[in-house]
Amino acid sequence: MPRLQVIDPAFSTGAVREIFDGPLKGKHFNIFKGLANSPAALKAILEFKSALAGGVLTPAEREIIALTVGELNGCDYCVAAHTALGKKVGLTEDQTVAARKGDSLGDPRLDAFATFVRTLHETRGVVGDSDLDAVKGAGYSDEAIVEIIANYAENVLTNFFNNVNESVVDFPAVPALV
Repeated sequence: MPRLQVIDPAFSTGAVREIFDGPLKGKHFNIFKGLANSPAALKAILEFKSALAGGVLTPAEREIIALTVGELNGCDYCVAAHTALGKKVGLTEDQTVAARKGDSLGDPRLDAFATFVRTLHETRGVVGDSDLDAVKGAGYSDEAIVEIIANYAENVLTNFFNNVNESVVDFPAVPALV
């Protein structure tokens, strides 16, 4: 049960109503219903996601970040959501599990990418030269590295929100890690 108020889109007003009827039309997920307690926060997260979607990282790469960070932060909501979204952008079930576990994704370039994301988390951003060299050696530019960091930050925000709120998961259950 969520610990913060859940805003029902049908009864929302003002800026929240505009968001639910606009960019969130047909996407009335529990995360957004909770974030709607703050129209500013809801708008910020949607604008952040939208801006990052226009970057150089592929949708699959962004989902790998979300799955990795969601698992590391213990966010059941985000892991379930991004497993579903990851499959929609071409990740296999095995790849969604591998991203969560830190196992091989079956592609050396994506493995270097996912390793960098995990290292970014584990070091709280204090990565070494060898970590940067490895991700750059896999073909990721400085622009991509900046976007990895930005996507990481966006996912931490949603993970922490869902963990604080205890958002009810409204996506299919995911396999437990073994």
